[in-house]
Amino acid sequence: MITYWLDYDWVPDSRTEKLMMEAFGRMVEERERGVAGYYHLPEDSKLLETEVKAWMASNPVLPRCDTIVLIGIGGSSLGTRAVDSMLRHGTENVKRFVFLENPDPVDISEKLSTIRKEKTLFIVVSKSGTTIETISLFKTVIDRFDLDLKGTDRSRVLVITDEGSPLCRFADDHELKAYTIPENVGGRFSVLSAVGIVPLTIAGYDTCGILQGASDMVTRFFERREKHIEKKAAFMATHWERYRMNVLFAYATFLEEFSGWYVHLWGESLGKIDAEGMHVGPTPIGRIGAVDQHSFLQLVMEGPRDKTVTFMKVVDFENDLKIPSLTLENIENADYINTHTFNELINAECDATLQSMVEKKIPVDLIALDRMTPANVGELIVYYELLTSMTGAMLDIDIYTQPGLERGKTILINKFEKDR
Repeated sequence: MITYWLDYDWVPDSRTEKLMMEAFGRMVEERERGVAGYYHLPEDSKLLETEVKAWMASNPVLPRCDTIVLIGIGGSSLGTRAVDSMLRHGTENVKRFVFLENPDPVDISEKLSTIRKEKTLFIVVSKSGTTIETISLFKTVIDRFDLDLKGTDRSRVLVITDEGSPLCRFADDHELKAYTIPENVGGRFSVLSAVGIVPLTIAGYDTCGILQGASDMVTRFFERREKHIEKKAAFMATHWERYRMNVLFAYATFLEEFSGWYVHLWGESLGKIDAEGMHVGPTPIGRIGAVDQHSFLQLVMEGPRDKTVTFMKVVDFENDLKIPSLTLENIENADYINTHTFNELINAECDATLQSMVEKKIPVDLIALDRMTPANVGELIVYYELLTSMTGAMLDIDIYTQPGLERGKTILINKFEKDR
């Protein structure tokens, strides 16, 4: 179960209420017309999960594999990384992930040195099938491990891409197993498609539970039973010129990868030029408590009042590690926390920091997960996707494109073409 709480000291006026209704209607239309396919993924991917398990049972190399190397970048890997990080500590017998994403030669070399071919399944993920970082890393893996893609290693490589993409054609030519991404699902909204469900299922996670949690949230939202999403989106969309940043302050180290996924989803979707030529979109910032209480918090509390803050905590870490009942000479003033659990400490820090911001009248909201379960993870993913769509609809922008990225890609291609 997840609890949501808002403290914005703000009530939408009649004009904003009208905008909220129009934005909700736009999302209903997107869902019905198939403009954005992510609305249907929680149900559609249940069949996919069944198909993956059948493939796993017939794959001859998988019983010997304890590692999955996922080759992808951005939306092709961030969601899977986030789910793996959030659920790994509470899931038994899951396979190790190695994520090959960034074209950083030191990072690549270090990760490759940890991989044993005979113990590894390689998964290549690229929606377009031409992502330069991903294809370059795929070539490196083929060369480094001498992969025979027309023979003995065919069962060791799996492809996830768009139907008919160059990577899909490559897979067909080499008779590699391929799963496709729905055409109307963008990369940053794709974690509940084959992009995330296939590798997470193979790794041993309860993807059925993830999908059910997501499906339940989608149902409740379109039945207007999650009105807090509409109010939060309305505040973000109507106050972004004053509050130009939203800080996700997540109180668990294993939520750091989720923060990265949120920054990607929010930034690429909402950073746009609107119909009037105005550059819009609140900037997403991911921070981890309690670590960043000792740095970034000062800026929030006494710096420019241009930020909203979302607190995220896990009520029960299902870990009873305690602070020992020890008294250290000269630092006895720290004894007040003795015998309490670290679970109590980190959540008390979250609550105290939140209260201090409420007292300063900084707009805050809280997302409290009772535990870190597959269903809660699925709900959390869809919560942020719906919030992003609702905010974009109220800003009257197309959140499913990313034209700002294209010029850089063109310059990169021209540079290397010139050097050939």
